[in-house]
Amino acid sequence: EPGPACVLGIDLGTTSVKAALVTGTERGLALAQSCSRETQSHSDSPGAAPQAMEQDVQEIIRALNECLAALPQQQLQQVTHIGVSGQMHGVVFWKSDKGCKWSESGTGPAFEPEQVSHLVTWQDGRCSPTFLASLPLPQSHVSLATGFGCATVFWYSKNSPDFLKAYDAAGTIQDYVVAMLCDLKKPLMSVQNAAGWGYFNCRKKSWNTDVLKKSSFPVHLLPEVGDPGSIAGRTTCAWHRIPEGAKVGIALGDFQCSVYSCLTERTDAVLNISTSAQLAISMPLGFQPPEAPDPSSAVTYFPYFNGDYLAVAASLNGGNVLAAFVGMVAQWAQELGFQVQESAIYTRIIQAALAQKHSKLSVRPTVFGERHLPELLASVSSIGASELSLGHVTRALCRGLVENLCSMLPVQHLEELGVRRILGSGSALARNEVLRQEVERIFPFPVVYGKDVDAAVGAAMVM
Repeated sequence: EPGPACVLGIDLGTTSVKAALVTGTERGLALAQSCSRETQSHSDSPGAAPQAMEQDVQEIIRALNECLAALPQQQLQQVTHIGVSGQMHGVVFWKSDKGCKWSESGTGPAFEPEQVSHLVTWQDGRCSPTFLASLPLPQSHVSLATGFGCATVFWYSKNSPDFLKAYDAAGTIQDYVVAMLCDLKKPLMSVQNAAGWGYFNCRKKSWNTDVLKKSSFPVHLLPEVGDPGSIAGRTTCAWHRIPEGAKVGIALGDFQCSVYSCLTERTDAVLNISTSAQLAISMPLGFQPPEAPDPSSAVTYFPYFNGDYLAVAASLNGGNVLAAFVGMVAQWAQELGFQVQESAIYTRIIQAALAQKHSKLSVRPTVFGERHLPELLASVSSIGASELSLGHVTRALCRGLVENLCSMLPVQHLEELGVRRILGSGSALARNEVLRQEVERIFPFPVVYGKDVDAAVGAAMVM
């Protein structure tokens, strides 16, 4: 007998792919099943640009197929809607009539990328401040930054124009997946992702085509744009066990979906620390962002749902900084002749930091810079001889990560916007008790941690 209808939510993350099956119950929506797979898709391609950060799309789709194969087949057969989210700023290129090939897998039909480029991620650093300064000024409330889709396309058009000739379509990784599922001839992108690409006017819901054409930008690569929450199309054939004709939503921003999965009150702020870190609060109803960005401002206004905006302090420094620190410790150990697993180091440094409640060490953790201050790198100060233990350094590093976010969207500003509570989410926050302690020490609000707060669930809920 057929079970209850299901919605499939997918999040194509920086390091992993998640899939979540959500069903309706008497109490509202409930998570029925979920699955996550690491993509292991980082690519050091020989021809990549300096400071490039690219991922192999083949590996991302492999992880996606593995996720779906691991979900209960009976519930997949009940899927009526699919919501997809992912990195807002990245870009992947493909040939529209040869973007993928479908074949039979153990759990039904699945697609594999065919004529598709690498994904240039939001962490990509090829567009230097000098290069960005040479580009035309966007008619947008969002400042342009390296890793943004349009900035990367500009880089290719000026440095490697032959590369672009092989493709006639472009979008985020989630736009690519939606286009393949629905066999879209022209990619369709949500306002959320378009704003994250740069050169998009959110008030007019249109690309800055006049500005771009004057600078010989290949505007034919720009996707069409629609509202988040709308339907992009239907699956053109069965996918794993999901029936043909399932409705597929226009692809969404991973951050907006993460917020959507947990934000119930406008007086809540959402603090997310995963690979990067964000602090967000709903703006008052009817808010419109300024016509032009303030390049020195640490706060960006992200398009949300139903015409609303989120004020977001989006830091480039989160769990990736802790990962870099752990990698450094592992490398030092190796140079000293010891082999230590990085997972073991994580556990030990957190235990050591829990034993050190205070540290005079001051760590500015901006290893990856910040979009509003790209040249401001990390530093350590107030170094005393008695506070050089791993525990002291880890405690100071965790405090620095939270203080950095707090400096971008200060407590006073949160209070002025009516914040009464903070909802904590993200893998780094979930795994690290020291980070949670520092959040509670620095912010004068009650903090609630959401176990199942993630973009895959949010993408399903939107549908």
